[in-house]
Amino acid sequence: MLFSVNAVLNSVGNVLMNKEQLQNRPMKGFIQIFQVIFSCIAIIAIISILINKSPLNLITGLGAFAAVLMLIFKDTILGFVAGVLLSENDMVHIGDWIEMPQNNVNGVVMDITLNVVKVQNFDNTIVTVPPYSLVSGSFINWRGMTESGGRRIMREYALKLDYIQPCTPEFLEKMKKFDADLADFITEKQKQAAEGKVANTDNPAGLVNGTIDTNVGLFRAYMTLYLKRHPFISKDLLLMVRTLAPTENGLPLQIYCFSANKNWPSYESIQAEIMEHFVSVLPEFGLYPFQNPTARDYVISGLIESGKDLSTVAGIPWHSVLPEEK
Repeated sequence: MLFSVNAVLNSVGNVLMNKEQLQNRPMKGFIQIFQVIFSCIAIIAIISILINKSPLNLITGLGAFAAVLMLIFKDTILGFVAGVLLSENDMVHIGDWIEMPQNNVNGVVMDITLNVVKVQNFDNTIVTVPPYSLVSGSFINWRGMTESGGRRIMREYALKLDYIQPCTPEFLEKMKKFDADLADFITEKQKQAAEGKVANTDNPAGLVNGTIDTNVGLFRAYMTLYLKRHPFISKDLLLMVRTLAPTENGLPLQIYCFSANKNWPSYESIQAEIMEHFVSVLPEFGLYPFQNPTARDYVISGLIESGKDLSTVAGIPWHSVLPEEK
């Protein structure tokens, strides 16, 4: 009979887990709880029959062994409590991507049982952790990202401070030829400036003093326009290009937006494309990212100081030579 009831409970569990509304719930843990309870009742009944004693007498006697039983079934009890909390608070589902650096977990939840949560890491290793570790500790669940409208991109480059310059009328005219949308933007900002609309807080159409005033401001405006017309950047979520607090390496300029494609390889490709474009157009605005000098840079600097004609030197990385040194 014990095996029959366990088979019935397993069948019920399989039916429940195939239901769409219960598919992501830890139903296996609850089924296992019922199996443990029924097994304990069956064992007590079998022992009472063998020793010809009432089951109530055995249950009464178990009170003396409560501490031992709690020690033996500690993991089961903790797993049951954790399963209830995980289900009640909707903390984790089968198929969720979770991260627990303290347990080397970074992958997709494959199974949730009474005693273990099985996770397949992205290197195809399998990690098992007790359910109560998810409740007692902290973990990152990326479900919110997968269910949202996009995946965040937040990257920056540090710009050299000595290349940040005011925009001259000649420079603005030159940059109008660089990009059609930027040309329209500059024209509109010049018109607003002529009309006295320069207050940042009262100018929702776009800042004036912070965009066409300096080359870094103009570059911020260009990158914002570039992201807004990018086919794979979400137009419904937050998008901005901002400067961060200056550091010893320069002025960090950060891109903050959301990729509409949340697939990991596609997301990385979109992010790489944006950052590659970011750094490739910096020289057009007279800006350069910070980079620690290498041995080649010191060699080139020494050759320049000695008056050496670099055109006769093979293997010179011309892209690393500063504009004023060419």
